[in-house]
Amino acid sequence: MTKSIKTSDIQKLAIPALISGIAEPILSITDTIIVGNIAENATISLGAVGIVGSFISMLIWVFGQTRSVIASIIAQAVGKKNLKEVQSLPAQGILIIISSSILIIFLTYFNSESLFRFYNASGKLLQFCVDYFNIRVWGLPFTLLTIGIFGIFRGLQNTYYPMIIAIVGTLINIVLDVIFVYGVDGVINPMYIKGAAYASLIAQIIMAALAVILLYKKTNIKLSITFPFNPKIKSFLGMFGNLVIRTASLNVTLYFCNAFSTKYGDEFIAAYTIAINLWFLVAFIIDGYSSAGTILSGKLYGEKSYKVLMEFGNNLTKIGVKIGFIMSVVGFIFYYPLGRIFNNDPVVLQEFYNIFWIVLAMLPLCSIAFIFDGIYKGLGWMKDLRNVLLFSTFIIFVPFVLLFDYYELGLHGVFYAFTLWILARSIPLIIKFKKTFNKLS
Repeated sequence: MTKSIKTSDIQKLAIPALISGIAEPILSITDTIIVGNIAENATISLGAVGIVGSFISMLIWVFGQTRSVIASIIAQAVGKKNLKEVQSLPAQGILIIISSSILIIFLTYFNSESLFRFYNASGKLLQFCVDYFNIRVWGLPFTLLTIGIFGIFRGLQNTYYPMIIAIVGTLINIVLDVIFVYGVDGVINPMYIKGAAYASLIAQIIMAALAVILLYKKTNIKLSITFPFNPKIKSFLGMFGNLVIRTASLNVTLYFCNAFSTKYGDEFIAAYTIAINLWFLVAFIIDGYSSAGTILSGKLYGEKSYKVLMEFGNNLTKIGVKIGFIMSVVGFIFYYPLGRIFNNDPVVLQEFYNIFWIVLAMLPLCSIAFIFDGIYKGLGWMKDLRNVLLFSTFIIFVPFVLLFDYYELGLHGVFYAFTLWILARSIPLIIKFKKTFNKLS
């Protein structure tokens, strides 16, 4: 029975998880920086990377919920000291998810032009979206395999190996981005936006291979498929289904953000792309602590250490808010240099500077939402996460973003609505957690 969770215990899990968690946004940010500074069609290319990156992230978030479900089930089994009963589950779950993702790839690959017309893309912007997506989408199964293995490691209270995998993949992506996008004189011709897509794809394949190797070398859990299905597969699919609905709701929010930003013009979607990629980066930094919440809350819940769990939740929230505040201050200090890293178009930069302060101001609020997301995942309370996202998206965000658009607030309206969405996500989770564990402890 765990008697207490020290800050050092949290940091030991959170910091490696933080580093591994930012791999995907760094892949997108690297593409954004490199593409935003190419010699030809930089603004349009930046917009295309933003639109496609948002859709790819949506697919990863939907199918990548296997990481949270696997981590939750394994963490609770560790707390109950009964890991053997779930050893066959991860391979079965990962197989189901990857098979589903391959079907999605074929449906979207052959309809990619129609797909991005739905995002209000047209002309050269539409063509660039199709070019970038039709290459990068093939990395989805490899990313989902990697994410599933990350879930296994996290459930086993190990965030070190996911960190190593993420560092290797990110470095490979950065190097290949420079080589493929800009070219090497006399060796490789510049591939521009297609080069960025190929760089991401190769990095994702290498990360998946490394994840499989480390799983087999460092754990007793294998990816061999055995039948019949594990008795907990029903629980796995139930939690996964709730998280898919939750994530679909989240991506409705991101769709509206993209669609309205594109509607306002190329410079607006480019400015939005810079801002949202920086938001994603900070979100995934905080998500390292959210992952510690998943890992440790699952273990404590399995042990029925409710009082320790309550104290842990309070302490983790304080840490998250401090990090959000620090990142906000850093953002204000480097307010103007950050924009120039991504693009040199004065119109794009002006639109970015007009709204970036809203992104920075909401970061402490984001910390609360992300921390409790992680804790609820560890507890297996996926239905609550689903209901909160449905409420915050369809009752709060969508009406307000439409209202702000009606009053012609432009990108300001998009980010005002986004801030209200974050608030609506946070408050109900805090209330239920405190009410439940005050009573149990």
